[in-house]
Amino acid sequence: MKKSMIILSFSLLLLACSQEKGGTNSVNQATTNLEELQNKKASYTSQISALNQELKQVNEAILSLTGDEKRTLVTAFQAESKVFNHTVEVQANIKTRQNLLLSPEFSGRLEQILVVEGQNVKKGKLLAVIDDAGLQDQLDQMNLQLALSKTNFERTERLWNQKIGSEMMYLEAKTRYNTQQKQVAQMKEQLAKTKIYAPFDGVIDEIAAREGETVAPGMSPILRIVNLNSMYVESDVPENYLKNITKGSKATAIIPVLNETQNTIIRQTGNFIQPSNRTFRIEAPIDNPTGLIKPNLNARLSVIDYANPEAIMIPLRVVRENAKGETFVFVLETPEEDNGFTTSQQFVTLGKAQNEMVEIIQGIEPNALIVDEGVSLLVAGQKVTRIEQ
Repeated sequence: MKKSMIILSFSLLLLACSQEKGGTNSVNQATTNLEELQNKKASYTSQISALNQELKQVNEAILSLTGDEKRTLVTAFQAESKVFNHTVEVQANIKTRQNLLLSPEFSGRLEQILVVEGQNVKKGKLLAVIDDAGLQDQLDQMNLQLALSKTNFERTERLWNQKIGSEMMYLEAKTRYNTQQKQVAQMKEQLAKTKIYAPFDGVIDEIAAREGETVAPGMSPILRIVNLNSMYVESDVPENYLKNITKGSKATAIIPVLNETQNTIIRQTGNFIQPSNRTFRIEAPIDNPTGLIKPNLNARLSVIDYANPEAIMIPLRVVRENAKGETFVFVLETPEEDNGFTTSQQFVTLGKAQNEMVEIIQGIEPNALIVDEGVSLLVAGQKVTRIEQ
């Protein structure tokens, strides 16, 4: 076969030479007719083009048979399915709901502060006392009157049960006793406002007032108590993620200052869209075993808004686009000896992209060989040699 192709190529060359020789004689014999010369020129040009095309095919056949065919060198990787989690990263702020600046509910002189800054306290511990301005004395007197009213009522009730005395006397004793009970309860509530107790377990972060100062409700903060064991990360997310980021979505909290990362979940999403920036609020809890995480620290929250357990991911650099806007990749097919392949143009549908990788939704099957380096030099159906990396 090889010998036949070589003989064929020589025959074509001889034919071209003979035609060229004959043509020269013809031209010499009819140099005076311009129209005839132009016709012959067109005929010779057509013949030369046809011969060049045939010669090209012969050369390609010879190269294929002799093994001297020049091929483009490329690298390729095998498409694999793997877990793909697309994330959205937003700026966040660390907060705690147990962070209170305690103010008095009763006006008066601050008599005692029973804690110091940095002290850990339990819920219900007495923190400070305000001078009651004689409320305790009034309460003691009211208790005496209450005891008397109680005794009078109980006696009147026994007589009334024995049908002794008038109903009016019984009702008056009962009313007097109930009234004084309420008065005592109100005085106890008023007196309780002179004492400030810890509303939850925490640490005394700051003492703003000093003993002997006159304090008033809403005007004179006394101390701040903070619980660092109940921290969370809060952020505002654009409204277009409303369907994808929901309660239970997995997330990662990054605290740059502490070089710390924690896995968490979204435990709450807002039900209100901020009209100013079209965002909604999300919240995720974080642990603080060492107490280093403080309220109002800056953080970043990375939330998984899309997950595919069997995604085919490829580098964005291998994806090409034609004039119609269709995206495609080159795939190696028809394996030959010495890592020879033929390229195939495969049109693909792209999904979400992240970290220079893009998801292939349709068009590529697992284990397909996708061309990487050298892809910009290829056309469909081209013979290439794959370089092993």
